[in-house]
Amino acid sequence: MAKRKLRIGFDLDGVILYNPVRTLRPIAQLFRFLKPALFHEKAESFYFPHSKLEQYIWRHLHKTSFKIADGYEEIKKLVKKGRIDAYLITGRYSFLKPDFDYWVKKLNDKSVFKGCFYNKTNLQPNVFKRTMIKKLELDYFVEDNWGVIQRLNGSLKSVKVLWLSNILDRNIKYKYKFFSLKEIVDFFVNRVI
Repeated sequence: MAKRKLRIGFDLDGVILYNPVRTLRPIAQLFRFLKPALFHEKAESFYFPHSKLEQYIWRHLHKTSFKIADGYEEIKKLVKKGRIDAYLITGRYSFLKPDFDYWVKKLNDKSVFKGCFYNKTNLQPNVFKRTMIKKLELDYFVEDNWGVIQRLNGSLKSVKVLWLSNILDRNIKYKYKFFSLKEIVDFFVNRVI
């Protein structure tokens, strides 16, 4: 008996795009606890760069997502064989649209992704992703940000959120934890073929 085609959402930075800086995310988490005192923002919120200078810096920080991750070709094969429907869902804010458009074109979205979505209304990234996951009725979502995963898991009942982790987070226990996009693709291959 053939298995049902899976509907899978993929984050962009650190998942579909390789980003070596993502290994520093645990250090950045420390900043989250200092944020209320320094910026008068809620600790649980993700930072939004308001000024032109902050947005300029933010745009350059996103250039660290500089190449397509190993494992992407295998995703393309699963899509071509009709085994999965793939969606690209990123929490990137509206001012990052030009770089998002560049990558969507480079990733050949029309033959791979059924839809590509970015956070054009500047919601908190976890809120935007949760909204899209529900709207698209996904079975799985692949994310590399532990903070986003923690927020999604409390609000999504039927969706499994897979974590593309890194060596600095190796001690965090999580059922769907992987260390490469290739490992994640293998996980899907065992469910669709």
